[in-house]
Amino acid sequence: MSQSILVIGGGFSGITAALEAAEIGEEVFLVEKSPYLGGRVMQLNKYFPKLCPPSCGLEIQYQRIKNNKNLQVFTLAEVVSVSGDVGNYEVTVKLRPRHTPPSSVDLSGLAQSLSQDVENEFELGLCKRKPLYMSAPFAYPYRYVLDTANLTEEDRTKLSKSGQIDLNQQEKTITLQVGSIVVATGWKPYDASNLTNLGAGRIANCISNMQMERLAAPSGPTEGKILRPSDHEAPKRVAFVQCAGSRDENHLSYCSYICCMASLKQARYLREQYPESRVDIYYIDLRTPGRYDHFAQETLADENIQAIKGKVAEVEEDVASGAVWLTAEDAISGRKLRNSYDMVVLATGMQPNLAQETLPLKLSADEEGFVYESDNAGIFPAGCAVEPLDVMKSAQSGTAAAMKAIQTVRGR
Repeated sequence: MSQSILVIGGGFSGITAALEAAEIGEEVFLVEKSPYLGGRVMQLNKYFPKLCPPSCGLEIQYQRIKNNKNLQVFTLAEVVSVSGDVGNYEVTVKLRPRHTPPSSVDLSGLAQSLSQDVENEFELGLCKRKPLYMSAPFAYPYRYVLDTANLTEEDRTKLSKSGQIDLNQQEKTITLQVGSIVVATGWKPYDASNLTNLGAGRIANCISNMQMERLAAPSGPTEGKILRPSDHEAPKRVAFVQCAGSRDENHLSYCSYICCMASLKQARYLREQYPESRVDIYYIDLRTPGRYDHFAQETLADENIQAIKGKVAEVEEDVASGAVWLTAEDAISGRKLRNSYDMVVLATGMQPNLAQETLPLKLSADEEGFVYESDNAGIFPAGCAVEPLDVMKSAQSGTAAAMKAIQTVRGR
């Protein structure tokens, strides 16, 4: 039986699972397909209820990783095949080349000299990036990565002559022998362009809640200033649309757990930044479970934040002004509402990555793509691969999966 553990996914639950196992002496391999660890938490401005920036939790985790010789991290890495059984899995991992030096060399000047601009995935399409980039703040590993698919011939020549870029690096594969596997593949925001009646994808000033996080983040495209995408003006009146695609048989049938708290948190961002601003939150049910209820009450005590119980039917654009018109029914009074806003934020739900991606593993999943533990002993799902969770519960889920993986490799 192999004593090693494989963790697939380098978000908060995956990092937690890997560290918990490594720190009690197990050999752990952590595989992450993106260039950096941190997952969705890295994209947040703050997480509730204490409104801590992501660096509060992640930088501590990164130090723990650096100081642990039992944990080996592979980024730009994907599991391409798994064979064997519990206690004796053979895993093939594909490693994509980074093309940059194995150190924290500052390549910002070289990056800015490149001619091509491409959509910045980390900023959720709110701005562009260069093919040579390090989008994530306080990234781990703290290294640039080169997107060779978006290089012009002129840029290739420039990079070759720089002496800092190796365009000849090739993709390679490695084989790992492990006894158990933790699946922490995380989540992605539901594709808001599917919500055509709510204006997503066609109205500039109608954004998703994750885009709002990036606008509010000091490391984001506007350096923390919340501005309308259309004209970079400060929004004075903003609407939040809850359950945008969630609890809907045509989209996501479930509640995504964090969306109400995320909107309450973001309403605070606006009120703190713009003291004269007004916020309306349109909701079906305002769900703030357990200890989060106090956070909700405190937020809604602000007279400039109004919670309106009612489902939004339509969002339209005033092309001349960039304003957004919102049509809804007030479920309490029965009145039809039609209000104008400077910006609308759609509280889109959490969709598991495995809803549209696959792993070469025998996994049991429900119709929405969430993985659950089955009789296939030795493989343990964690975090938002299992269900929508906040940061704290993701860490708890990662710890639980790590304990099961440890028990498996120790034969208990």
